[in-house]
Parts: sequence; C-alpha cells; structure tokens
Amino acid sequence: MATRTGRPAVLITGCSSGIGRAAAISLHEAGFRVYASARNPAALGDLAGRGLRTLALDVTDEASMTEALAAVEADQSAIRVLINNAGYGLYGPVEQQPMSEIRRQFETNFFGLVRLTQLVLPGMRRQGAGRILNVSSMGGRATLPGGAFYHASKYAVEALSDALRMEVAQFGIEVVLIEPGPVNTPWSQVAADSLATAVPGGAGGGPSGPDGNGGGPDGDGDPYAAYKAAVSASFDLVQGGPLARLGSTPEQVAAVITRAVAARRPHTRYLINPVARSVVTLNRVLPGRAYDALLRRQYKLPN
Repeated sequence: MATRTGRPAVLITGCSSGIGRAAAISLHEAGFRVYASARNPAALGDLAGRGLRTLALDVTDEASMTEALAAVEADQSAIRVLINNAGYGLYGPVEQQPMSEIRRQFETNFFGLVRLTQLVLPGMRRQGAGRILNVSSMGGRATLPGGAFYHASKYAVEALSDALRMEVAQFGIEVVLIEPGPVNTPWSQVAADSLATAVPGGAGGGPSGPDGNGGGPDGDGDPYAAYKAAVSASFDLVQGGPLARLGSTPEQVAAVITRAVAARRPHTRYLINPVARSVVTLNRVLPGRAYDALLRRQYKLPN
C-alpha cells in the first residue's frame, strides 16, 4: 500500500474554502501527502505555500477529473484516500427551481462524486486497499425546510455509500460517510443566496409562472414569499446569529475527517455536532406528522 513517497496520497475535492480547505491542512499536518483540488486552482495559493500539492479539478467536468487523477497517479502511482467534499446547497421552493439549477445541484453534489469514485476505484483495487470518504450531511438523514434538492442529493450520497461499502469491501476498500451538522462556512451564504433568487416563474413554465399569472393563485406576487422569509430567517440565526455558537468550525469537522482517514478501522458514519445528532434522532423516533409539526413551529412556517 506504500506510495512512492512512503506517505499515503490523499485527494480532496472542494478545497477553496470551508471544510475542504481545513481538511487539507489537517491531513497535511498529520503527515499525509495531500492533493488539494478546486475548480479554480488560484484559490489554493495559500495551501501550496504550506507545502500541499494543488491542482484544478471540476467535478462537473469529465476531462478535468481524468486529468487531475492522471496527475496524481503519475506522481504517486495510486490514490490511497479520496475525500469527495465538493458541494453546495440549492435552496428554494420546488415549484420555483429551474431544471437547469436542479441538474447543476446533482452534477456537483452527486454525479461528480460518483464519476470521480469510479475513476479512482481501479487503482485502489490494484493496490488492494483504499478509503473513500464522502462528505454528506445531517441533511442526508433528515430533511429541513427549503432545501428539497440539496437534501435529495445528500440522501443519494448516503444510499450510494451504503451500497458501495458492501461492493468494495472484498478489495480492502472502505467507504465512510462524514455527516456534519451546521458549520460556520460560506456554504450558508451560498444557500441563502440561492433561496433569494428563487422567484415565481423560476421553473420556466410560463411568462411569469408555470400558470402564466405571476406565480400566485390570483397573479398577485410570490405565493411562497412568507415561506422563503421563514427559511431565510433560519439562516440568519445560524450564520452570525444567536445560534452560531451551536455550529461546528471547519477545523472541528476536519479533525473528524483526519481521524477517519487515520483510523485502522473507521466507523461507517461520523455524525458531527449535537444539533445534527438531535435532528437525526428526532426524525427517526417521531411520527412523520409530528416531525413536520415540530419543524413548522421552529421555523415559524406559514400554515
């Protein structure tokens, strides 16, 4: 399993900020040979200055993925650990999301992860060992208001990981899910911005809405305005608001990722943060309508 440098090679996607950047630094400091990647390699200059290898990798582009993988394998012969971290949150009512945005969400959060995993697996099989960490979310096990397609993509990551773990165990390859709760990163701002841009007619069904009347039953504006305002307020509470202290830092999540990479026998799942554990537990033990009612009350959603 040794690489040419004697240090295990780790490829991480989405390292321009947040969890990916923190994980790259943490693993580098732990002695791994880290290849930190992002769509824009210019955003990785500070990591290169620390001695990490950096490269361009866009998980929505087949050529970009194959070129990045070839560059790592030319240097290391095989990747020991793949960390699929790249992703973002698309928020807004189902009715108002254009299919182009829905497809982009899945291309980034799921299909790119699948394809990069497919590309890495042959090398891991040849060396008889490997580890794949998929950065999912508590949102892959419990759905919160406003993020239908984000949650759908993370539920897909969870199902894929569970199936893949059984497929590749025979080759000495392990599959691990990282499931953070709220994290103080730019992710929340990106999700909030996508919520703000979801507008009547966003699904492209007519001149101003799917029924051509401005999106509302009487053509009088956005029928989801109150709902979106309530979801937006939840982002404000977590992002710099009174609930910010309940969120994890990227460094805390990175520490868990490093433990999962270094462990002789890692857990199949790492559910991070008390908020995540609470939400997932409530979703598991409460009847569906009771869980919905709890969320409606907490988010102050319109009835």
